[in-house]
This record gives sequence, C-alpha cells and structure tokens, in this order.
Amino acid sequence: MLWGNCYGGSGFSQGVNALALTPLDIEKKEFKRTFRGYSEVEVDEFLDLIINDYEVLYRENMDYKDRNQHLQEQLEQYQRLEDTLKNTLVMAQQTAEEAKDNAHREVELIIKEAQDRAAAIVAEAQDRVQEILGDFQETKQELKVFQSKVKVLLEAQTEILQELEEELK
Repeated sequence: MLWGNCYGGSGFSQGVNALALTPLDIEKKEFKRTFRGYSEVEVDEFLDLIINDYEVLYRENMDYKDRNQHLQEQLEQYQRLEDTLKNTLVMAQQTAEEAKDNAHREVELIIKEAQDRAAAIVAEAQDRVQEILGDFQETKQELKVFQSKVKVLLEAQTEILQELEEELK
C-alpha cells in the first residue's frame, strides 16, 4: 500500500499542500498487517526518519507563517502612518494658505519648513515600507524554496516506495 492511500485519497500529494499532516499524524499512523507485507521494523525506522524531518519542516513552516504575519502587521502600521502623514501635510497646506492673507512672507517660510519636514518623514516611511516589502518578498521566496524542497523530498520518497513495491512484486 502506498502512503498516499492511507489518507483515503488516491495519491500522496493530497493532504500535504498546506501541511495539514502533522508529525503526530505520522507517528500515530498504523498500517494493516498482511501476510506478505513490509518489514515492520523497516517501516517503523523509516517512519521515525520521516517524522523527525517532517517535524523540523513543520516548525520552520510555522515560523515562516508567523514571520510573514508579523511583517504584514508592520506593513499595515507603516501604511497607516503614511496616510496620517499625508493627511497632516494636507491640513498644514490648507492652514498655510489661510494664513497667507495675514502674513505672506511668514507663511512662505512656514510652508517651506513644513514641506521639508513632511518630505523627510514621508521619504523615511517610504524607505521603511520598501524595506519591509523586500523582507516580505525574501520570505516569500524562501517559502517557495522550502516548498520545492519538500516537494522534491516527497517525490523522491514516493519513487523509492514505488521501487520497493515493484521489487516486492
């Protein structure tokens, strides 16, 4: 019996897409015993290896998900800050135009200082947003690499199991 069939599906990849399978699921899985079945010791040893490797991958995936969530929250926080700064800048410009009637020279100086400060704050916020987006893209790429490695590992293991099955026929 191939591993994929033990989940009620027709193939191994069904249950692995979103890491729905936990290390405990692997550890607790029991196989039917048959007259000419696999060596119980070899299967148990192999499952122990899979459990250990899968547990490491499972934890790494959870860490990546946590990190991604944290980066998303930071990005949202910086976007709200940017909106606030934009709103503040608009209000400052309106106030400057109203004050222009009273003191044209003084208002020009205030506008220039406000624009310089706002531009520096907006530039700093945009730099931070770009940095967070870069981190997010890097994490996303690392996750893709991780998924590819898991897929290759699982395909290799499936191929080995199929070869073993062919040898036993």
